[in-house]
Amino acid sequence: MSNPEARSPRRGMCAAILCLEAVVLGLTTPVMIAVVGVEAGRALAVGLGLAVVCLLLAGMLRRPWAYTAGWLVQVAAIALGFVVPLMFVLGAIFALLWGTADFLGRKIERERAAAYAAMAAAQPEG
Repeated sequence: MSNPEARSPRRGMCAAILCLEAVVLGLTTPVMIAVVGVEAGRALAVGLGLAVVCLLLAGMLRRPWAYTAGWLVQVAAIALGFVVPLMFVLGAIFALLWGTADFLGRKIERERAAAYAAMAAAQPEG
C-alpha cells in the first residue's frame, strides 16, 4: 500500500498553477517596458521578481504557510493590472485556478484519507 502523504494532489496542482503563472508574470516584464513605458529596472524587479517568487513557492508547498503566500501572489498579480490592464483579467483567471486547485486538492486529500482509513479498518489484523 502506498503512503497517502507521498504525493499530494493539492501540492501538485497548486505547483503547476504557480509555474504557469511564473511564465505569464515573467512575460509582463517586456510589456511593461515596451508598451507601458515602465523603467526597465522597476519592470524587471516586479515582473521577474514575481515570477521567481512563484517558482520558489511552487517548491515550498510542503509548508502550510506557502499556500497563504500563494494567495498573496494572486493578489499581486491582479494588482499588476494597475500597470498592465490585461493583468486584471489574467490575474483573476489565475486566482480562480489557484482557488480551484487548492479547494479540489484539499477535497481529494480528505477523500483519499477516508478511503485509506476505511481500507485499513476492513483488513483483518494479522
